[in-house]
Amino acid sequence: MRMARRPQVRRHTLSDRVVHWGVALSIFLLLFSGFGQMPMYKRYKVADLPGLAWSADYGATLLLHYIGAAVLIGVAAYHVLFTLRTRRLGLLPRRGDLKESVQIIAAMLTGKPEPPSGKFLAEQRLAYAYMAATVLLLILTGLVKVIKNLPGVSLPYAVLKWNTALHNIGTGLIILGIVAHLAAFLLRPNRPLVKSIFTGTVDAEYARKRHPLWNPPPAE
Repeated sequence: MRMARRPQVRRHTLSDRVVHWGVALSIFLLLFSGFGQMPMYKRYKVADLPGLAWSADYGATLLLHYIGAAVLIGVAAYHVLFTLRTRRLGLLPRRGDLKESVQIIAAMLTGKPEPPSGKFLAEQRLAYAYMAATVLLLILTGLVKVIKNLPGVSLPYAVLKWNTALHNIGTGLIILGIVAHLAAFLLRPNRPLVKSIFTGTVDAEYARKRHPLWNPPPAE
């Protein structure tokens, strides 16, 4: 006998999912190609793997890096313009988010009730701000790296030195952010949210219990 499908509510629009996966894909391309320019892949035999001989080619990884950067800038610009136009500001940090995040994490670890939340938890808003600031840092320092390679452009050594340092710091921060983002789903209360970034929907009963201050639209 076929079981009835549990009621679902809409959590992420198609636009949300396009932005999420666009950022994820572009950052993967940037990290892979960026490490390839160090160079690392020939030294550590990555280029010896089937189909990856090109990864030891600086020109190929540079082109891939530019493609990843173009996708990231395009998706980020679309996200900012779409957010401003629709005034969907629910992910922006609020006063008290840090304190509430500590309370939510403690509740998840101890099994105690969490403070009531809307569509987004406090730590999700802080994580959004962290990732947005890090992506902005990478874009700005990356643009300086491109500009310095243009014909007739000569930037001071101090500017190039600090720009490279900040770009490397941004790379480290984005990796930490990705690790923390994935690690959050090791906690049982967060696992039902994994499906929503693929399908856009989440279980209605889960949303009611964990996000009591949110009035979500039903899934179509």
